[in-house]
Amino acid sequence: MNIKPERNGFIPMSTTSATPATPAAPERAESGPTQATVRGLQAVLAALADPVRLEMVRRLHSAGGPVACAQLYEGVTKATASHHFKILREAGITDRETRGGVTYQRLRVDRVEAAYPGLLGAIVAAADGER
Repeated sequence: MNIKPERNGFIPMSTTSATPATPAAPERAESGPTQATVRGLQAVLAALADPVRLEMVRRLHSAGGPVACAQLYEGVTKATASHHFKILREAGITDRETRGGVTYQRLRVDRVEAAYPGLLGAIVAAADGER
């Protein structure tokens, strides 16, 4: 019998059981505690400090709506882009949704502006000025 670590302790796992296949997930928008609120100023600024994430946010801001993930990055692998999307989501800057098997990112301008008025616009304007 194998032991698999779990958040609150250990649970025994049979070595002969196979994990059943998971059916395709329905179209959905991500929600949860990490998307409910914008994190603290330090987390938001840290998320925007990375040049790849800043470019993602700049593209989302200029689009004005949800954008397919693949259109938000160049020069990094899909795995690296996924990591950057996660950092932005956890900071409360973006949300993601899946439609027709395609994942889209959406900038949470309203929530970020409510938490830190003028911050997102100023950072995006500065990024546009550096281009």
